[in-house]
Amino acid sequence: MLQIRNAQFSDSKDIAVLLAQLGYPSSVEEVNNRLRYLENQVDHATFVAAVDSGVVGWVHVCVRYHLTENPFAEISGLVVDEKLRSTGIGFLLLESAEKWAVDHQCNHIWVRSNILRERAHGFYEKHGYRRLKTQHVYLKELVVLGGMP
Repeated sequence: MLQIRNAQFSDSKDIAVLLAQLGYPSSVEEVNNRLRYLENQVDHATFVAAVDSGVVGWVHVCVRYHLTENPFAEISGLVVDEKLRSTGIGFLLLESAEKWAVDHQCNHIWVRSNILRERAHGFYEKHGYRRLKTQHVYLKELVVLGGMP
């Protein structure tokens, strides 16, 4: 039976597998460290879709604060196991993120999706999201002493 619930440390191995499917390979230790940090952040939530065999999907949502606009929610990641896509699990995770956003007084939610993820674009549009813009994302590597805060 499928259950949507908050992520737990015991989910780290399954989450790492799903991160790799999403294109962000991460070790179990890295996932543990991230979950440990996020568990204390009231403006973040990670929900998983769990079955008896383990976690088959997850969504991470957070409140974003910018000087240019009022706070809003952002889905920073959503993935369902590649063998179970198009079964409704993604919608249940999306619904959980949206409910969390409303509970945190966010009047809109957005998600960024790589231009190559056409299937994901259709998923979001099917569930009421509209394309706002296309943009370039720039990255600069920095030298940081120590690890995560």
